[in-house]
Amino acid sequence: MKLLIHIGLFSTSLFSIISVYSMPVYPPIKKFFANFNPGLLMYLTVWNCILQTVFFLICIINDLYGTNAVSPKKPPFIRKLKDYFFGALCFPLAMFVGITFWALMFIDRELVLPKALDPYFPWWLNHLMHTMIMVSIVTELLLSPRKYPKRSHSLFGLVGFTLTYLVWLHVIYYKNGIWVYPVMEVLTPTMRLVFFGILLIFTLLLYFTGEMLNKLVWGNDKTKQHKSHSK
Repeated sequence: MKLLIHIGLFSTSLFSIISVYSMPVYPPIKKFFANFNPGLLMYLTVWNCILQTVFFLICIINDLYGTNAVSPKKPPFIRKLKDYFFGALCFPLAMFVGITFWALMFIDRELVLPKALDPYFPWWLNHLMHTMIMVSIVTELLLSPRKYPKRSHSLFGLVGFTLTYLVWLHVIYYKNGIWVYPVMEVLTPTMRLVFFGILLIFTLLLYFTGEMLNKLVWGNDKTKQHKSHSK
């Protein structure tokens, strides 16, 4: 059952990436990013979809060759990799992308997804990339047990990933003189710095939320060991 669900989630993520790359390019994008065109990799949503696709592929490999035991004594590398990806990157980033996108859409959709993009970015693909990502990762939270990696290692990976994307945003701005997300255009430099800081704090809070939910669903390490011995 887990294998079939993971295949379905992997296929959905892969279909999202293929679909978005198959859509016609919004004409002004070619003009705005004429000096340096990063393509769809300018968007964190696309980074996240690629990350989820890789993650669910790891889940499939773990189902076939690893272990889904509640608390294995010697987990194989693929299981450790799966647990790290989920805790450090996939859960906090999927929830971050989904929550911030829909929050800004509620405030003013022109800040994140202008109406002019509707012919190039259909509603169903929007939900695949901004809603389904949260459904998929919560499904995985409930479906499979995991041991959260060491907190310092997780936070290092998460902060490193986040800062890498922020640097990437500034590289694109430096090359083209335009921000990827319209919301940044309406902020002053000081407000933009505060905005980035708040988003980083929010991302860290989502990491701790994932860690807490994992304990609620699967228990702490002692509980896992008890479950494992009782089977």
